[in-house]
Amino acid sequence: MKRSVLLLLMALLPAAVFAEESIQPIERPKHLDAAKVELGKQLFFDARLSLSGWISCNSCHNLSRGGTDNLVSSIGHGWAQGPINAPTVLNSGYNVAQFWDGRAADLKAQAGGPIANPGEMASTHELAVTVLQTIPGYVKQFEKVYGKGPVTIDHATDAIAEFERTLVTPDSRFDLWLKGDKRALTAQELAGYELFKVTGCIGCHNGPAVGGGTLQRMGSFNPYKTNNPSLGVAGISGQSSDRFRFKVPILRNIELTAPYFHDGAAKTLEEAVDTMVWVQLNRHFTTTGRDKVVAFLKTLTGKQPDFALPQLPPSGPDTPAPQPFADKPFADN
Repeated sequence: MKRSVLLLLMALLPAAVFAEESIQPIERPKHLDAAKVELGKQLFFDARLSLSGWISCNSCHNLSRGGTDNLVSSIGHGWAQGPINAPTVLNSGYNVAQFWDGRAADLKAQAGGPIANPGEMASTHELAVTVLQTIPGYVKQFEKVYGKGPVTIDHATDAIAEFERTLVTPDSRFDLWLKGDKRALTAQELAGYELFKVTGCIGCHNGPAVGGGTLQRMGSFNPYKTNNPSLGVAGISGQSSDRFRFKVPILRNIELTAPYFHDGAAKTLEEAVDTMVWVQLNRHFTTTGRDKVVAFLKTLTGKQPDFALPQLPPSGPDTPAPQPFADKPFADN
């Protein structure tokens, strides 16, 4: 009798309870400050944080395109060519660190970088704060969230980070399978997942985001050849052992975020899989095997962020005018 009851309970419970998978479902974040999220959402879309008044966070991390811009490298101020492929902002709260070389500890630290980078938004933190302090609608919102006092870049990046924490993509077909829906995946997709695991891809691409948890060397077994000058962590540490050591990319929504790798060299998922299995694992897939893995990767696409575009508060009479053709803030034109 007891055995029958146990078997019945096992049949009723989701398969995920008994599975020991290295990938976990994406969950929506909890305990976020709604007012801070709303402020951060506006700042994420507000191009006035850039010198030109034309580039916003969403320019390179477009939420209608998988949280990236689908370019080999992003376009910065004055049509400057960025040095590296823009990683997706979706699920980026799961990253162990931000930027390809991990130089920013968290989302807040990352948010301030592009604003003051001359090749990106080309402003300064001081100018960005001046812009925000001269927009009455923003002053009221900052006071609501942070209390009375001057607007600071620390508060601005904190709000952007709070909004970015909401940019998760739950309920992919793979997550449904993890939660017990055995019909969520096809036989080809399941075979691709098994191949993904037994080949060793799962060693780096694991956790809820299927990546982002470690920094690893690109070309562990065979050299990765590229013309891109980025050195990875070595550019920060100065250590030759850190050359080509990059943050492991998130594979969630990977079918939406081409081109791939830090140099944007792989135009398709098929090309990316073939390259990675060779340089990282010293293996080659057959075309059939490769296609199975690609089919699995496409099951990682989840529900995309869906919300009304924010209405930005109007500039005030003292708000600095945008300078789309300036080389640096306050340059003579």
